[in-house]
Amino acid sequence: MMSIITISRGSYGYGSEIAEKLADKLGYECVSRKVLLDASEQFNIPEIKLVKAIENPPSFIERLSLGKEKYIAYIRAAFMKSIATDNVVYHGFAGHFFVRDIPNVCKIRINADMNYRIQKVVKNENVSAENAERIIGKIDEARRKWSLHLYGMDTSDADLYDMVFKIDNMNEDNVVDIIASTVQLPCFQISPEAREALDNKSLEYEIKANLVEKFPMTRHVSAKAGTVTVVMETALKNKEKVEAELQKNLRGVDGLKSIDVCFKH
Repeated sequence: MMSIITISRGSYGYGSEIAEKLADKLGYECVSRKVLLDASEQFNIPEIKLVKAIENPPSFIERLSLGKEKYIAYIRAAFMKSIATDNVVYHGFAGHFFVRDIPNVCKIRINADMNYRIQKVVKNENVSAENAERIIGKIDEARRKWSLHLYGMDTSDADLYDMVFKIDNMNEDNVVDIIASTVQLPCFQISPEAREALDNKSLEYEIKANLVEKFPMTRHVSAKAGTVTVVMETALKNKEKVEAELQKNLRGVDGLKSIDVCFKH
């Protein structure tokens, strides 16, 4: 049995508790902050910059300059590596978006009662209930804006998930039991087709992360069986120089067999 589970949740909800209990029940690896640490190490970016990038939506200027999107590219590449071994429960930033087109991945959304979330913030942050609600609203709105900006969908949209749970009548253990049983179904076992799609997407994200800062003229990247196609926008006179620099920049990327560079003018 090989499964990958992503858990999305509102801030200060039950997501981390359910993810940890589920991973323990299934004997899977539970991944969250490790993705940020891996991205920080691989791309030599302070973790705090990555945290701020996902906590705050991009400003208008940052959208034009791809300021924060490069950090998302780094996180996305690290995320794909973290789930490559299968039998993983991931809870954290945008995992459901990163594997949106991958078959057999089980995507879960956990919704918690607002009163529970408020009380959790009051306890953890030592603030009033009024301020706690304001904090939750700010984080939720930032995540909504990020998801709309990156993928054109609200992260709370049920169409993104295989199952959506409201923690109210059901408790954490009920939800864990249901998910643990459900992922045994054949549709949530990583098939050869899903494995190929994961490998292709992982290489695509790795290439994008390597190009996002040095080659902002990159318009499209796709990968299939180790062959990567990169579409760039540059002046014709710069074509040979840019292609040579790109080839040099990507040398040594795991799984990369060949690069096909196309230019738009």
